[in-house]
Amino acid sequence: MSKAAPLKIAVAGLGTVGAGVLKLLETQADLIEQRCGRRIEVVAVSARSKGKDRGVDLSALRWYDDPVALAADPEAELVVELIGGSEGPARDTVATALETGKHVVTANKALLAVHGTGIALKAEGKGLTVAFEAAVAGGIPIIKGLREGLAANRVTEIHGILNGTCNYILTEMRTTGRDFADVLADAQALGYAEADPSFDIDGVDAAHKLAVLASVAFGTPVDFASVHIEGIRHVSAVDFDYADQLGFRIKLLGIARRTDKGVEQRVHPCMVPKSAPIASVDGVFNAVVAQADFADRVLFVGRGAGAGPTASAVVADLIDIARGRSTPTFGVPAEALGAAAPSPMEARRGSYYVRLMVVDRPGVIADIAAAMRDQNVSMEQFLQRGRSPGEAVPVVLTTHDTDEASMQKALATIAAQDSVVEPPRMIRIEQF
Repeated sequence: MSKAAPLKIAVAGLGTVGAGVLKLLETQADLIEQRCGRRIEVVAVSARSKGKDRGVDLSALRWYDDPVALAADPEAELVVELIGGSEGPARDTVATALETGKHVVTANKALLAVHGTGIALKAEGKGLTVAFEAAVAGGIPIIKGLREGLAANRVTEIHGILNGTCNYILTEMRTTGRDFADVLADAQALGYAEADPSFDIDGVDAAHKLAVLASVAFGTPVDFASVHIEGIRHVSAVDFDYADQLGFRIKLLGIARRTDKGVEQRVHPCMVPKSAPIASVDGVFNAVVAQADFADRVLFVGRGAGAGPTASAVVADLIDIARGRSTPTFGVPAEALGAAAPSPMEARRGSYYVRLMVVDRPGVIADIAAAMRDQNVSMEQFLQRGRSPGEAVPVVLTTHDTDEASMQKALATIAAQDSVVEPPRMIRIEQF
């Protein structure tokens, strides 16, 4: 029996992940061939700088300065897009690959979050595969887990730690007692955070990933515009002290749920019970929990970034395509993705942690309680450490379940009181 011809691929982008993919393909060539019945052969590459040492031999490969030109290479059957970004070269490279009849493997969550539905429609209309395991949670096989492993289930909720930079910062703040800015500087020095960390610490990166996950989980079009996004800049070291006292851990989570009001998608800091499995996932690790009707609750944990884990996910997709295995991009045919109304953030119902800095004088607590009462918000716990008459002191309270809209109105009233010397800091409590 003759051996199947190799799958010939072109790689656009030779940063940490791109170089990792080339190294993995070389190191594991025999294993990969054994598992998919054919070799995977890189025939062309593209990057910004040809002379940079990437630790891999590129001498036998065709070099393209322009990734869009690479995507039209007549020998390549598949393009691996590792450029990043929702527009510009990344978008044009994927579009050209599909136009010229090539499969696509990408790690680009921003591109998929903004243009994923359109890309899926175009690919499936041409009988092509777009695979993106590496776009969400690095080496964790969460896309395959949802799209294939849980294919017989209706998934009603997915939540998780989707950004390792934020999880590292929050873990260090909790374990060392240091403030956000100090830990962020360390994360940048260690390479866990970018020089401009905004996409990570402001929650945008996690929101891109959540939008993609929600589409796969619920069979709906990708709807990044409807994701509510908050970052971790306002989380203080003192919040970790109170969280510990109250039995919680603080995590930046992405949460997507089917509700009777529509699909809820939100990214923000959460207090989760210490007993929740996700509470113990620390450092740069990611974790995703899926709630399914027959499989019940499934937890995925692993490294969410880095050359090895992300390259592993890219090559897993290459192996699937080399085998001829294909599934619809988002789990169901793109034309069958069922639009669902977004559930507004104001409709969220749950409990809340609130930290206030107030002038310690008679009547202050009564005024806070009145603002809560007027919006039908019931307080569950109230904490004040010591007394400093006439000076600013921290006051912490938690609430029973209430509507987000009511909570926001109460906080606006409280913020306007002259005894409140800083904007109220609120963290939502999630009882997983």
